Amino acid sequence: MTNLTNWLSPTVMHALGWALVHFLWQGAALAAVAAVTLHLCRRASVRYLVGVGTLSLMLAAPVASFFFLGRPTSAGPAISPVSVAQVWSAEGMPTAASALTRPSSSVPSPDKFFWLVEAWLSGVAFFSLRTAGAFLLLERQQRRRSVPVSGGLRDTCLALQQRLGLDRVIRFCECKWLQAPAVIGWFRPVVLLPITALTGLSQDQLESVIAHELAHIKRLDAFVNVFQICVETLLFYHPAVWWLNRRIRAEREHCCDDMAIALCGNAVEYARALTLMEEWRSAPLLAMAANRGPLSERIIRLLGLKQGRNSRRRVGLTGSLLCLGAALIAGNALLRITYPQPTAHASGISLRPLGFGTPAAMAQARPAAPAQPAPPAKPSPAQTPRGPEPPTTAPSYIDGLQSAGLKNLSADMLIAFKIQGITPDYVRQMHELGIHPGADRLIAMKVQGVTPEYIGELRSQGFNPDEDQIIALKVQGVSADYVRGLKEVGIQGDADHVIALKVQGVTPDYIRDLRAAGLTVNSEDVIALKVQGVTADYVQGLHQQGVQPDADTIVGMRVQGVTPEYVRDIRTLGLKPSEGQIIALKVQGVTLEYMKALRSSGLHDFQDDADSYITAKVHGITPEFIAAAQKHGFKDLDLDKLIQLKNLGVLENKGDI
Repeated sequence: MTNLTNWLSPTVMHALGWALVHFLWQGAALAAVAAVTLHLCRRASVRYLVGVGTLSLMLAAPVASFFFLGRPTSAGPAISPVSVAQVWSAEGMPTAASALTRPSSSVPSPDKFFWLVEAWLSGVAFFSLRTAGAFLLLERQQRRRSVPVSGGLRDTCLALQQRLGLDRVIRFCECKWLQAPAVIGWFRPVVLLPITALTGLSQDQLESVIAHELAHIKRLDAFVNVFQICVETLLFYHPAVWWLNRRIRAEREHCCDDMAIALCGNAVEYARALTLMEEWRSAPLLAMAANRGPLSERIIRLLGLKQGRNSRRRVGLTGSLLCLGAALIAGNALLRITYPQPTAHASGISLRPLGFGTPAAMAQARPAAPAQPAPPAKPSPAQTPRGPEPPTTAPSYIDGLQSAGLKNLSADMLIAFKIQGITPDYVRQMHELGIHPGADRLIAMKVQGVTPEYIGELRSQGFNPDEDQIIALKVQGVSADYVRGLKEVGIQGDADHVIALKVQGVTPDYIRDLRAAGLTVNSEDVIALKVQGVTADYVQGLHQQGVQPDADTIVGMRVQGVTPEYVRDIRTLGLKPSEGQIIALKVQGVTLEYMKALRSSGLHDFQDDADSYITAKVHGITPEFIAAAQKHGFKDLDLDKLIQLKNLGVLENKGDI
């Protein structure tokens, strides 16, 4: 790297070196802020955006520092030591050139910047070569040791791709050199399905895993992954970058898990698939694999289990705030080193970088004779002071907090309060509203932007939430207008209920649309309807087919996959099943083709109604079974006799069915 650093000017070396040094505290501060924000965010997609945004700021911080430190200062060009010496000697005064040319003991010398930049360039070159080699090896393996999937599996993959709304050309290949499904490629993605997954996973598990990989493609995660690798390469020396990248990759897997479950709907089977693939764990860095991320955390999250993380969250928040405070203190110290204040010479002459060459400046630089103090004037009796006035001092920050009722605060809490901008007035206003939160909740309220005005607006709508509910309402973006809109459509509830409505994305317009479609709903019904994705169009479609279900029945229909088209197909046969029968037909997998085949099979006294089709399907009566029974001479068979033959296994040993 010596040849490369020789091409860099001393100014560039100085600015680049200082930018690398300053990123030590900048990266720590950004990581601390990101840690606090990630702890407070509940949705994986939001945490993912926070992580990627913070990583972008980490990349921008040293770039901004480099251009800021490398720009010309407003003081103009530096004065050479020779010209300064000539000016001083021309006035017949002792030279100060040696004092000016001697570098400050606190500022790194150019030699230190040289090896610092050289070491950084060496690290960048190493990680760049490693990434390039991994990419070339991955491409070679994909081209030489992968084959397109067979027809049936390809149809499954294309069906999943269509359900996700992916219009891109995606290749699906089998391979033996991976142990878990993965995605490689940016503009022409390839989904690699290893033989171990094809043979070791069930159909439902395999579909969920393929949906996970397609979710990576839909979200363009490969491009973000390359960006992460580039930032790791350039800022390899900072642990905060590696920590943040691990969090981003974990949240990315959570987001794709959510999409896979939303598409396939079987969280338990997907969790089992992850457990199996953990034993096969092997995937390249540049590939998006389904078995990445912490296994236990993903499975607990998929199954909806609660983790005891309150104490860990509190410790994490406190540690993050302490790290932020330490980073800001270190940054302040480094800025003082980078921009030292002008120092005074021992003789009392201020040494400044400008004005040494002008006589006026030199005249100002000469030491002035000490001024003789004027004799004090004799004060008149009226002006004679009667005594010193007592000094008035403003109360300190700690005194203000104590006067507001917060006493015995630790140093960590004081630092956190100061960083978050918590003032004694803010605490007093909360107390006036009847809210007396502890130090931790005060910090959480301030971080989330809870203001006394916000609490007052909520209370104007009849709310009286406690501290935790206030924080949750603010996190979810619940405003007074949102609560007012719910009341206008007749939805009222406590804070927890409103939070649940907001989490599920229920809006007043959504409720109006459902009621306009003829559906009467309350606050509990509307949550279940929103969770299942029931829309006003879905309700209208059922009504058009003559079905008038209530909210609970519609939820059941939606869960079982009943569509207006399915109801229409049943009614084309002249049947008029009830809502419960429609759900039962769908649960048992009764299709239009099955009903037509059973109707045309020639059963004696067959009751052409929904219950008969459900009974036949439950007992496994198929058109093939009926044909086999008729082939062996059974005549005038009704449904009950067919069920008896099926249960007794009379025809099973004859090889006809």
